[in-house]
Amino acid sequence: MTEKKTSLMNKQLDALLFNETNLIANLANASALINDTYEDLNWSGFYLYNEDTDELDLGPFQGKVACMHIKNGSGVVGTAFKDQKVHRVANVHEFPGHIACDSASNSEIVVPIVKGERKIGVLDIDSPSLDRFTEDNEVELAEFGEILSKHI
Repeated sequence: MTEKKTSLMNKQLDALLFNETNLIANLANASALINDTYEDLNWSGFYLYNEDTDELDLGPFQGKVACMHIKNGSGVVGTAFKDQKVHRVANVHEFPGHIACDSASNSEIVVPIVKGERKIGVLDIDSPSLDRFTEDNEVELAEFGEILSKHI
């Protein structure tokens, strides 16, 4: 059996959020950590699920101005939330129903955030480069989401 190795970024996240309970502050620092760790990004942040509207509402982020609301099941963000699985998209312009919040974005990775049975929202990261995100990034960011869910 292979031992799971936690990345430095994920160890930093766990330490940064230890004993912290403010959702907005935790998500803000989490998006800043990603923005500081990963190169070649133009957006990193969160969309939080609103049960009343069945939409994902803009949460803390680093980057350019963003879409305020995304319908559940729409675009990469809404599809990843609906499917409750990571979506790594090499070319967002080829993704059916892609929502261009920033026309400079060319690739994207979206990680659902769940606490127990409660669907919190998603971590969304965009890059101006095509095929920016690797399988290793996907594994690291999925673990990032798991660590984050412990602290929110």
